[in-house]
Amino acid sequence: MKFQIIKNIIPLALLSTLFYGCSEAYPLVTNRFEEVIIVEASLTNELKKQEIKLTKSAKFEDEGYLSESGAEVFITDDAGNQYNFSDDSEKYVSDIEFQAVPNTKYQLHINTKDGRSFESSPEMLTTINPMQSVVAAIEQKDDINGVGIRVNSFDPTATSTYYRYEYEETYKVIAPNWLPIKLVWNNGPIFESNSPDTKTCYGSKKSVGFMLVNTNTLKEDRVNYLIRFINDQDYIITHRYSILVRQYVESLAAYNYYNTLNKTAVSGGTITSPTQPGLLLGNLRAINGDSKISGYFDVCSVSTERIYFNYKDLFPDKFPPPYVIDCTQYCIAESPFNPPPCTHSAPHYLDDLILGKISYFSGDGANTITTYWVDAPCGDCTKIASNIKPPFWVD
Repeated sequence: MKFQIIKNIIPLALLSTLFYGCSEAYPLVTNRFEEVIIVEASLTNELKKQEIKLTKSAKFEDEGYLSESGAEVFITDDAGNQYNFSDDSEKYVSDIEFQAVPNTKYQLHINTKDGRSFESSPEMLTTINPMQSVVAAIEQKDDINGVGIRVNSFDPTATSTYYRYEYEETYKVIAPNWLPIKLVWNNGPIFESNSPDTKTCYGSKKSVGFMLVNTNTLKEDRVNYLIRFINDQDYIITHRYSILVRQYVESLAAYNYYNTLNKTAVSGGTITSPTQPGLLLGNLRAINGDSKISGYFDVCSVSTERIYFNYKDLFPDKFPPPYVIDCTQYCIAESPFNPPPCTHSAPHYLDDLILGKISYFSGDGANTITTYWVDAPCGDCTKIASNIKPPFWVD
């Protein structure tokens, strides 16, 4: 997750308009600014190259966040091991693969290039408790029919208790009006062969925010969590859909930290927002001077599961959802009779063709008197998704 500062630009812009008028721009600059290092770090029980992200808070006039580059980053454990990380394109990646193991304390250390030093409190791996299942079934939510995707988990020892979830969904997109011939602009409208690579694509989205579950008030440490609900008319499930779910077992302190972040985001603030009573502190501190640092060094167990389903598997007797955009066919006639079904005109037809906003749908070649067309994504899926098949995809 990217931690972002809420820059209250709209109210300030309105004030500047009142004082200076609509015709004069007023530069927004920061008079007082204290930089905060922001840490995103999760050490898990997966054997892999672990990653840590360091950024620093921004001023009003900055266009975006800057990564904290050139730092010395490493993790130590109470067995005397040290795991070094190297700066790698806006993140720090461990030099070797390693994993958190039970009954061992881990500590994150950060030394910035300008001489500041930070460290986390010692943290131990949480209970290793894999998910039992991820299940997709027809469900209704708020009087809407759709597909409910639920995570099931159970810990008979009742030592997991605090869970965090995230997902990444992938879905097949097929251009409904794709044809092997298309109309393009090349010093004039011409017909040419259409690439089959523009017919089938794959879209992908990641979950946003922290999805948290606390079983502490339940009779047993059992989870049946609705992680995703998809309207049965959502185009992403028209053909084939897949979801990868990650379950993290968290400590109480980590759970409280993420829960506070969620509440802050709902109220319009962030970890460094001026709307907060103070800086949201995690388990990191400065060990020289009073430099500010925020974020959390999370040592947690994780399990993953991926499932697939087809629309026709769940809804065998229903028509599939409509495409993501309206694929009404329009036509432009090169004849004064404007024959049916040319009920729609195309006043900007050539301009849209030049800009690639439309896609050829049907006709009888270069000598046609009528050309039918649709908006480009209807005939070319690469306008809205990638035509690269994910390596994990199974049809």
